[in-house]
Amino acid sequence: MHAPPQNVVSSFRTQLAAKQIGARYEPHYLKWLRYYWDFCVNNHLEPQEGTSLEPFIDKLSQKGQGAGLQSQARKAVRVFYELPSLTPRHHAKRVRSLTRVGRDLTPPPKVPMTPLSATSKSTAFQHPGDSGLSADWRQALNNYSNEIKVRHYSPKTLSSYAGWVKRFAVFHEDKAPKEMSAETARAFLTDLAVRGKVAASTQNQAFNALLFLYRHILKCEFELGDSVVRAKTTKYIPTVLNHEELERVLENLTFPFNLVVSVLYGCGLRHSECLNLRVNSLDFDQELVIVHDGKGKKDRSVPMPKKLKSELQAQVERVAKLLERDLQVADFGGVFLPQSIANKSSRVATEFQWQWLFPAKMLTLVPDEGCYRRYHNYDKHVGSAIRAAVRKAKIPKRVTAHTFRHTFASHLLRANVDLRTIQQMLGHSDIRTTMIYTHTVQSRTKKEMVSPLDL
Repeated sequence: MHAPPQNVVSSFRTQLAAKQIGARYEPHYLKWLRYYWDFCVNNHLEPQEGTSLEPFIDKLSQKGQGAGLQSQARKAVRVFYELPSLTPRHHAKRVRSLTRVGRDLTPPPKVPMTPLSATSKSTAFQHPGDSGLSADWRQALNNYSNEIKVRHYSPKTLSSYAGWVKRFAVFHEDKAPKEMSAETARAFLTDLAVRGKVAASTQNQAFNALLFLYRHILKCEFELGDSVVRAKTTKYIPTVLNHEELERVLENLTFPFNLVVSVLYGCGLRHSECLNLRVNSLDFDQELVIVHDGKGKKDRSVPMPKKLKSELQAQVERVAKLLERDLQVADFGGVFLPQSIANKSSRVATEFQWQWLFPAKMLTLVPDEGCYRRYHNYDKHVGSAIRAAVRKAKIPKRVTAHTFRHTFASHLLRANVDLRTIQQMLGHSDIRTTMIYTHTVQSRTKKEMVSPLDL
C-alpha cells in the first residue's frame, strides 16, 4: 500500500484534533486517508484534487462498502482537503467538486474504474460521475432512482442500471435527456459491441437500463430492430468440482469459511443469499433453510443438509453469545436491517432472530447514527479464503463462491434428480437457465435404435 508522507499524516491528526474529532474515531479517519492516498497513487490521480473524491467513493461501492462507511470515508477525505498545506488552486477545485456533489450519500453505481483514453470515445472505458453531468441529467437520474425504488428493485440493480444511464449521458454529452431517441440508443449500444467489445450479457444489461429510462423517465418507446451490432454470445459451461476436489477445498478452509462453503454447496445458494442468512432463516424442526429476498426479490426454501444440522445449531449458539457481548457495548445499535424492517422499531436490530448467521468479526461505525452496527461476513473475505484453499488443494480450475452452486446443481442432476426440482431449489424462473447444467453431466442415453418393449 502507498502510504501518505509522515508530514501529511501529522498535519491530518492536528486537523482532526482542531475539528474535535475524538481519539475513538481517529484510527478510522487515518485508515480512510491511507486508503484514499493509495487509491489515488494506483489510479494516477492527484490526492489534493477534489475531483478524486467521487472515483474513490465509487471504488468503495464496488467493493461492497455500505453507505455508512462511504459517508465516513467522504468525511475523512474532506478533512484532508482542509489541511493548510493545500494550495488555493487545489482548494478551489475541491470547493467546485463538493458543491456539485452536495450531500447525497446514496451509494454510487458500480461502473468500471479504467480511465478513458483521450483519443477514444468508447463507453467501455468511461467512468462518469454525477458531478460531470448537466442539471437536466442529474434530475433525470434522480427520477430514475426513484422509479426503481418504487418498484422495489434490488440495490444492485439500481446501482448497475444507474451506471449505464450515466455512461449513456456522457456518450451523448452534447444532448439533453429530452433529445434522446431510438438512434441515440442504437449508437450507444453499437459502440459497446464494436469499440468496447463487451460480452452479450453486458450489452443486454445496458439495453434493459436504457429501456427503463425511455419507458419510465422519457415516456417514449423505441425500436432497435436489426440496426444494432450485437455482442457475440458465447456458450458458457459452468465450472464444476468433483467430490474429491470438493473435499480437498473444504479440508483447506478454516472456520467459518468451511461452514459457509458447506452451505453454498449443500443448499445451492448464491454467494449473497448465503451471507444474508439470519438466525430466523433456519427452521430446524422442518429442516429447511429459508432464503428471503433472493434474486428477483423472491423467497424460497431448500432442504437443510442433515450433515450440517448440528454444525448450524452450534453456529446459532455462537451468534447468541456474540449478541450478548455486543449488547454490553454502550453505543451498539444492532445489526444492519432492511429499511422496511428497521422502521418498525429501533429494538428490532438487537433481537436475536434478526442476527446474521455469519456475522463479521468487527463492528462497523455508522457516523450519521453515532453508533456501531454488526454486518455479515464480507464477500471479499470469503472469496479470498476460497482462492487460498483452491491453491493449497492444487486444483487447476477457476473456483469462485458461485462454483459451489454450479456443483450443487450438477451433482443433483448426476444423481438423476428431476430437472424441475433442481430449478425450484436454485430459484430459477426459467427452466432454460437450469438446463445449462445438462452440459456438465455426461449423457447416459442409449444411442442405438431399440423398442421400448425390449427395455
